[in-house]
Amino acid sequence: MTLFNEPQQEQLKEIGAYLGQVRQEKSIRIEEIAAKTLIRQTFLEALEEGRFEDLPEPIYVQGFIRRYGDILELDGTSLARSFAINFFLFDSANDSSNVEKKPNLYIPLAVPYILLLAAASFGLFYILNPRRPTQPVSQKENSSIVAKQKIAPILSSVQPTTLPLPTAASTPALTASPNTDTNSTVEVTLELQDTSWLQVKEDGKTTFEGNLEKGERKTWTAKKQLTIRSGNAGAVLVTANKKEPQILGNLGAIKEVTFTPEVNNEGSVVNNQ
Repeated sequence: MTLFNEPQQEQLKEIGAYLGQVRQEKSIRIEEIAAKTLIRQTFLEALEEGRFEDLPEPIYVQGFIRRYGDILELDGTSLARSFAINFFLFDSANDSSNVEKKPNLYIPLAVPYILLLAAASFGLFYILNPRRPTQPVSQKENSSIVAKQKIAPILSSVQPTTLPLPTAASTPALTASPNTDTNSTVEVTLELQDTSWLQVKEDGKTTFEGNLEKGERKTWTAKKQLTIRSGNAGAVLVTANKKEPQILGNLGAIKEVTFTPEVNNEGSVVNNQ
């Protein structure tokens, strides 16, 4: 199964045939191209012969074209840009049908009658149970004076008591609970030994996608997981959670690695080829 649509296949046929013709005119063996570009020879042969089913994703093929063109002293960047990696097919029939579909709001006929019946019941209850008249202000004042006269003798017979102040010995000491929060983030630093296409996802969200050149150094952090995908794994030096740096994989290999944090902050690694 090929990953390329018909317009991309036509472009690759022309570009691959052109690269193969220039290589033969300069009497350069395809093995030399593979060694200098760090691209597998099988990919280079498939590119020249138009065998689309043997090629990886279009974004990687675009990088192959650029490096191949530079080795042949061509304008590899312009040649790679001439290969469009994104084609969107628009289905006008389906789109128009989706536009015509609008949500229909249906309210049952019984709902207004139920609301009207509830309002009538509430009004009838209010009429049958009127509020009691409030007590006159003068009666309230008289009742409060009488109550004070009855309570005054009782209050005078009660002796005031004093409560001892809390001492330092009786006061419970407050102890700070140890901080149980742990650093649950993962930090990954990439240092490029050669040119490579990279894709970086932080917690499932793509935050970088593109080519990094030799000597460039980038750092990314994530809370749950950080995924690195490289089109030239042997050119990427990885430092995860400030541990010893390691090479991501083999030269010219496509590799994806997911880094996740642990409680002890050493980090765990899940390899996805």
